[in-house]
Amino acid sequence: MMKLFGWVLYVVPKKALSYFFGVFARWRHPKLLIRIVIRVFAKLYRLNMSEAKKPLESYQSLDDLFTRELIPQARPIGDGLVHPADSELRSRGLVQDGTMIQAKGFSYTLGELLGDELIAKNFEGGVYLTYYLCPTDYHRVHSPFSADVSRVTYLPGALWPVNDWSVNRIDRLFAVNERLVVYLDSPQGKAALVMVGATNVGRMTLSFDDQFLTNQGLFSARREDKLYAPHPKLKKGDHLGTFHMGSTVVLVYEKSLLNQIPGPQNSFVKFGESL
Repeated sequence: MMKLFGWVLYVVPKKALSYFFGVFARWRHPKLLIRIVIRVFAKLYRLNMSEAKKPLESYQSLDDLFTRELIPQARPIGDGLVHPADSELRSRGLVQDGTMIQAKGFSYTLGELLGDELIAKNFEGGVYLTYYLCPTDYHRVHSPFSADVSRVTYLPGALWPVNDWSVNRIDRLFAVNERLVVYLDSPQGKAALVMVGATNVGRMTLSFDDQFLTNQGLFSARREDKLYAPHPKLKKGDHLGTFHMGSTVVLVYEKSLLNQIPGPQNSFVKFGESL
């Protein structure tokens, strides 16, 4: 069965599939059918709607539900550096010789992930954290500390799933999938927050800049780098970006900000919780 699953993943046009799934998720008509789909999804996956800012019947599409806001008291903001998303902390470690661990037997370089070998050198000896957001998680990503956004890089790429099957089989998975790299600067140090796209998660958006259009479906895309002046400012816990379904965040800190590995690995965390 797993061999069949793998074969299907290799042959299916993942970018086109993700594009059209996104179109479906944004459909608002016929209203009765969409409301039924929303109710079934919420019940099937036991979504905790008591944390949501709006009642279930207020959502007009599946994408509205996926990208729902939470009430402020649902996620108190802790001290120090905080986790950026509701997710599973799947891997973490030190950046050593520019290399990061994806899974047992699989590694990739930070330069590949960021698309910039020179910038990657600034993070040598720092800590990386890999967060997996499943499709039923809260899909907004938040700033882990108060910072200025100095730069964003959009790197088009593949849209492999980021589930266990792919993590343990696809070489350099996070460095070949489509991604948005957000550079966060503070007086204490810098971080790079990388939002990684996946199958059915090609669309990623930023709260402070609506210019970037990820996963253009059947159309080719080009790398894009944007330097900000003045810098958008984010307070710790502010909304930074959104996955239009679940995916992965790779967060890399300069060693001046974080030089000890937090744990435990494979633990479930909520955005706003202290490292």
